[in-house]
Amino acid sequence: MRTFLAAATGLPAILPTAALVVIVCFWLLVALGVVSARDFDADADLRAWGMGGVPVAVAVSALTALAWSLSVGTTLLLTAFAPPGPATVLLRMVVPVAALLAAWRLTCLLVRPLHRLFPDEPGLRELRRPGQRAA
Repeated sequence: MRTFLAAATGLPAILPTAALVVIVCFWLLVALGVVSARDFDADADLRAWGMGGVPVAVAVSALTALAWSLSVGTTLLLTAFAPPGPATVLLRMVVPVAALLAAWRLTCLLVRPLHRLFPDEPGLRELRRPGQRAA
């Protein structure tokens, strides 16, 4: 447990951990009825990023949770199996960026089937040009 807490709160994994804390607080406010899950839909359009079709809060929450899981999990693997040294330190600095990129790709794949649950959200079809075929 100590290793997990050190991985989650140590550098550089503290960045996705802080983002996850913000997301958890947001969803607690949604559960209490203080805010709505669709409050950010007018502020951001995620269709260009491949995450259209669900509310912005859902897409960003999934992205944050996946990035945190990948970042902390990879940091734990590096702690357990990589020998200490400069290469390991460099890998630990690259992990959050790589985890964010991987989480973005996974989130794009995850929101496609979720679009059916949010029929009033604009999806990826609205992003294509009229003569363009679906990929």
